[in-house]
Parts: sequence; structure tokens; C-alpha cells
Amino acid sequence: MTLSHVDTEAEAVDDQALSRPSHGRRTLVVASASLLLAVLVLAALSLSVGAGEVGPGDVLDYLLGRDGARDNSRLSLVVGDLRLPRTLTALLVGAALGTSGSLLQAVTRNPLAETGLLGVNAGASLGVVVGIAFLGVQSGMGHLLWAFGGAIVASGLVLLIAGRRGGGSPMRLVLAGSALGATFGGVTSVIIVNSAETYDRFRFWVLGSLAGVEGYDKLTGLLPVLAVGFVVALLIARPLSALALGDDLARGLGHRPSTIRVVVAVAVTLLTASSVALVGPISFLGLLAGFLARAVTGPRLTAQIALAGLIGAGVLTGADVLARVVSRPFEAPVSVIIALIGAPVLIGIVRSRRMGAMGMTDPATQEAGRPPRRLLPRIPRPAQGTKERSESLVVRRGALSLLLPRRAALAALALAALLVAAVVLSAYAGQNEMSLSRTFNAVFGSGDHFDVLMVQKFRLGRIVAGLTAGAALGLAGCLTQTLARNRLATPELLGVNDGATAAVLLSTTLTGTFGAWWAGPLGALAAVLVVTTVSGGLGQRGYRVLVVGLAMSALASAVTQVVLSRRSLNSASSLYVWTSGSLNGRGYSVAVPVLIGLAVLVPLALVVARRLNVLRFDDSTASSLGVAPGRVRLVCLLLAVGLAGLAVGICGPVGFVALASPVIAGRLAGPLRVPVVGSMLTGAVLIVVADTVGRVVFDGVEVPVGIVTTVLGGPFLLWVLLGRSASARV
Repeated sequence: MTLSHVDTEAEAVDDQALSRPSHGRRTLVVASASLLLAVLVLAALSLSVGAGEVGPGDVLDYLLGRDGARDNSRLSLVVGDLRLPRTLTALLVGAALGTSGSLLQAVTRNPLAETGLLGVNAGASLGVVVGIAFLGVQSGMGHLLWAFGGAIVASGLVLLIAGRRGGGSPMRLVLAGSALGATFGGVTSVIIVNSAETYDRFRFWVLGSLAGVEGYDKLTGLLPVLAVGFVVALLIARPLSALALGDDLARGLGHRPSTIRVVVAVAVTLLTASSVALVGPISFLGLLAGFLARAVTGPRLTAQIALAGLIGAGVLTGADVLARVVSRPFEAPVSVIIALIGAPVLIGIVRSRRMGAMGMTDPATQEAGRPPRRLLPRIPRPAQGTKERSESLVVRRGALSLLLPRRAALAALALAALLVAAVVLSAYAGQNEMSLSRTFNAVFGSGDHFDVLMVQKFRLGRIVAGLTAGAALGLAGCLTQTLARNRLATPELLGVNDGATAAVLLSTTLTGTFGAWWAGPLGALAAVLVVTTVSGGLGQRGYRVLVVGLAMSALASAVTQVVLSRRSLNSASSLYVWTSGSLNGRGYSVAVPVLIGLAVLVPLALVVARRLNVLRFDDSTASSLGVAPGRVRLVCLLLAVGLAGLAVGICGPVGFVALASPVIAGRLAGPLRVPVVGSMLTGAVLIVVADTVGRVVFDGVEVPVGIVTTVLGGPFLLWVLLGRSASARV
């Protein structure tokens, strides 16, 4: 950062402070007092609402010790052991998450920074699940220790990424956190999918709830850790304010930026790990509290942190009250209530006119410290086109001829050969002992009857389902990445996969039967219509689409978790495996709709491939070359949605295949063409190989294909984020 840039920012901050009215401090005091009063009212409401037929009068008698109320065993149980600890926990956890969100937003100068989006919750969740599954941890302090370990690993990795070049980019940081969260989530799924007992405890805990808070044991054990986190947060507020003007100026004022970031990470880890240990992971609350506090306080960071804690306490307490009353006699998951509140706020951030003050105006592809890209891209010179023709293959058949790019053709042949090898390996590999020769005989219907049945009916059908789903996901990823001009704009990050998954599960609940393939495309279409409408379309500001997609994914994922929590353990376990992405039991019948879809959609995608190349330029350039950007985007969007929805109908939401396939195919085929065929072949290879690995990696246990791709896809996304290639940068 240059000195002139620092001076400009300092002047902007000074102008903003001077432009405030003289009664700004009074306004802040009034707002704080109003929020405090609202929190007190919500706390009183929390003490008065719930099961047990104990009204406000009885609660007041118990709190004041009137008329021997504290000697009443029923009042002691309902108020003293249930409602009072639950209310105090909601206040403390909400304040902790609100404070953490404000700290992260300040240290990263990123309005999207939040513990859930940055992978800290997923890291803490993994720690707790490891403790539960392998050590039988049940106490609050045990949860804290394991949550602390997972959270500190996640926060350390995220802040390490933030310290690298370009780490200040909001979308880069959010997507890096998403990558870490996905990896931790995949490892968590590997653990719980192999233990029904662990899953039974996890499926309710992961929703985030205060229903399990009884007594003061857990709260008392974690209270010192929360207190240390709050104290550190308040002490670091002033040095953190200096960091807002840049590292150079902060050093000039006597601060050490690296030390400040480490202290912030410690505070966030303490607060988040304690919160996850108490009530489970709750996303969006830190983002919501931090953003609202910033809107009230402006640049006053100390007041901002304190107010964010107050807002977080009020929102979580209010959400907990709503969770008790909206679906009586049951309780709604509090995380779902928070998601319904937080997702619109997240959308509001990216559509706000104040995004310039929040660091969200730069394109997601622009690196910090680099000159801005040209408004009009450089058109290839004739010499380059001549070189491209000289590196092409001419295929002639009578009067017909076809010009094929040499590199792309060779890459497609190599991928096809790799796909054949993957199919052979998948047909051969398995838990039972079968030689390669017996496998080949069984493929052609000869040999032992059991071998033929095993290979032809089960393995080959499963392979065909995996091939079609992988090809559909690869092509969908290629279309969406080119459409949004962003290597990370894939169906799972646009909310398509989660929308399709939620639709399939809802159709299962309504119809009583599983396997309605048509529900996947309908859910995907509904999700993408919401995302594109709210974000303003798939234009040059691809980060808007991605951020709204994250919000849509959170909402759809909450719906999925609620559906699973309402079903019996056996039904929920089997559906959970499918929602992780699985080919178990899938065969020719479920692959037929996708095969038909590919037969229709692939030729159409090949036709629009040349126009997709032009869409890599801006809209004015594309229009001058005779392409209608709006029409091409609509066609490509419908193609991608249909393909991704059909793929989810086959094997559930398999993660990262749509991301990795176009990137790998593009590296092989070269940057001058949209790798339509290569992306399909790569996606098919990845699905078949991942399914094979999942079947053989553990003896006697099958790991769903989606979990395999998620565990491996998180590091791949980080490699894309941190790679030196300009085509892969975010």
C-alpha cells in the first residue's frame, strides 16, 4: 500500500467523522440504551415462554423469592434448571458470536467475514465430533477442548491465507473459508457415516440449539474461557483501529500488525469454540451483528465491538424464543431462524450502495497491489490465429472436413483413455475377491453366475450412473464458470446443488417415496432463479452471484437438516448418506433421465461453445462481435441448471466435481477454448475414481463419493485460490 493511498484513506475516515452531526455521540448512546432495553425485554420473554405451564407471574415470584416460590419443586425445575440457564447461555453465546464477527470483519476489512463463512465453525464441529466418536466425550469442558483444537486450526489457516498476496479480497477470503469448511465437513462426514450412534447425536447438535441446556454445569465450565475472550476483544480494539488504515501507518503508530492479527485470532477462537461447545454451530449471527453494529457506530471500533455483542445477544435470545413457539409442541432449530434472518442481510450487503466503503467494489478477480485490468480485452492478433490454425488437426471424410485444435483433441483422447482405465478399475475393485480375468468374463456375461450378477447388475449399473452424473456436473461447471467469468462460479457455490437436494428431500417427505429425479431440476431452477434475480444477473460482478449463492445454500441446507432431524434414525441415516453424495444402489434406471438429458443438452452446449468464448470479453465487445450476451446467458444458465439438477437426482450433491473439472480440462486443452468435452470427460473420471476409492479405502465400510470429493476438493480449491495462474485467481 502506498503512502498516498494511506493518506487518502485517512482523509476519508476523517471526513466521515467530521461529517457526522454534533449529536452523533448522543445518537450512539440512545441506540445503545434502546438495544440494551430490547435485550432485557427479550431475556424476560425467554424466561416466561416455554413448556411447563409457568407464566411470567410465577417466574417473577421465583426470581424475587416471593411466597415460597423457590421451595416449589416444579418452579425450581422449570425456571431454575431450564429457563434461566438457557437464557443466560443464549445471551453469552450471542454476545460471543457477535463480538467474533465484528473482530473478524475489522481485522480482514471484509464485511463478509464471519465464523461460519470462514470455516471456524466447521473446524470446531470436527473437533467435537472427533471427541464424541473416538473418546466418548460428553462433558462441556471436553467439548471445549476438542472444539478449541479444531477452531484454532481453522482460524490459523484462514488468517494465513489472509496474510498472503491478495488476501484482502473479500471473495477470496470467503471462498478460502468455504474450502476449509468443506474439507472439515467432509472429514466429519467420514466419521459419522460409520457410526450410527455418533450420527444420532450429531444430527440434532449440528442444527444449533439451546434445547439441551440444563443446569449450569457446562456454562460454569466455559464461563472463564468466554470471559477471557471478551476481555481480549476489548483490549485489542484500539490497536485494531490503527490497523484499519494499513500496516504501514499502524507500524508508524507503534503497533505490530502481525501480533494484532494473532491476538484477534486467539479471541475469536476462544469465543467461537466456547459457543460451539455450548450450543453447536450457528452461522450468520456474527455477520449480522457486526454489520448492524457498524451501521450504528461508524468507525468507532470499540463501540462497534461492544454493540455487536449486544446485538448478537438479542438476536440469539429472540431466535430462541421463536424456536420454541413457531412449531409447538416441537422446537425449531435456532440456526434455521438465524439463517432466515442472516441470509437476507448477506444479500443486502452485496447489493448495498455502501459497498465501496466495505471493500466490495473491486472485481473478484483483481489482485491487491496490481494495476486494474483493461476495460476492453486485447483481441488476438492475426499471427496468434495463424499459430492456432497451424496447431490444429484437419479431419476429412469425403467432401466433409472438420478442424480440431491439436492440443484440445489430444487432451480429450488422453481423458477418454483415462476414463476407460477408471471404468475397468471400478468394475474390478470391490470388497469381494474377484480377479481381473473373472471381471472381464463377467462383463461379457460369461463365467460364474454370481460374478455376472455382481458386475453387470450392480457394478456396471453404478458405473453408468456415475459416468452420467460426472459428465453432467462437469459440463454444468464449465458453463457456469464461463458464464460468470469466474473459475469458482460452480453449481454448488451458486446454491443449485443445495436447492436440488432440499427439493428431493421435500418430495420424499410429501410423496413417501425416494428417487423422484424430477424434483432435482425443479429445486435447482428455483434456487438459481432466486440467486440471479436477487444478485442482478450473471454479469461482470460475478462475486454478487457467488455471495447470494452462499446465502441460498445456507437456507437450503437448513431445510435439509430440518427434514433429516424429523425422520426416524434408520431413514435419516440412509438419507444422510445420499445427501453426502452417494452412488450406493444407483443403477441404469436412475441414469436414463440424465442420459436423455445429456443427449439433448450436450449438442446444444457444443453449439453455443463458440459464443461462450466471446462471453469471456465484456458485454460491449461481445455485442460488437454479433453475440447477444443476455440470450446466451439465459441458454447457458438453463443448460447448467438442468444438468446439475439431474446429477443431484442421481447421486445427491457431490461437491467440487463441477469446480475441478473445467479447471483441469482448461489446463489440458489450453486457454483459448471453452473445454466443453474435456470438462465432461474429467467429471466422469473424477466421479468414477472417487466412488472406487470410497468402496475400497476402508475394509467393510463404504465412504460416499461426495465425501471423498469434498475431502479432496477443499485443498484443490485452496490451490486454485493461491495458484499463480491468472486464470485461476480470485
